[in-house]
Amino acid sequence: MTATSTRPRPLAAVHDALAVHANEPGALLPILHDVQDDLGYVPPDAVPMIAEALNLSRAEVHGVVTYYHHFRDHPPGRTVLQVCRAEACKAMGADALLDHAQRHLQCELHGTTADGAVTLEPVFCLGMCASSPAVMLGDDVHARMTPAKLDALIAEARSAE
Repeated sequence: MTATSTRPRPLAAVHDALAVHANEPGALLPILHDVQDDLGYVPPDAVPMIAEALNLSRAEVHGVVTYYHHFRDHPPGRTVLQVCRAEACKAMGADALLDHAQRHLQCELHGTTADGAVTLEPVFCLGMCASSPAVMLGDDVHARMTPAKLDALIAEARSAE
């Protein structure tokens, strides 16, 4: 049994990311990305560990986690729905689509449905400008999204659980 496997999962993910990146210049963002990719969020308990390893203040690390929309400090729902908020998508109805998603899911941006199934997040460009509006559900990008198509995607994701 390795030392990492005896630690609680969040701490193991932080230790693994630190082992890979701690000695690299500009290691903070790669570490935060690795932790979030592994866990789905950056646990608050990770902040002092990362700060100490990188010789940064807790405030500096916390500031980066809270500044970037990509990072979250709590577990997401089982599926993350990101609605593009970039100009091309907004011009093609993304604001109305986002309003629809909030009503349909009954949660606000950065919120999670009551059943823990879906977390709703904004994203600023999915690279689908010519086919907007776009959303990302889990790891899959969907273009030319309509409220009806979005409802079907959400229903499919929930039935796959």
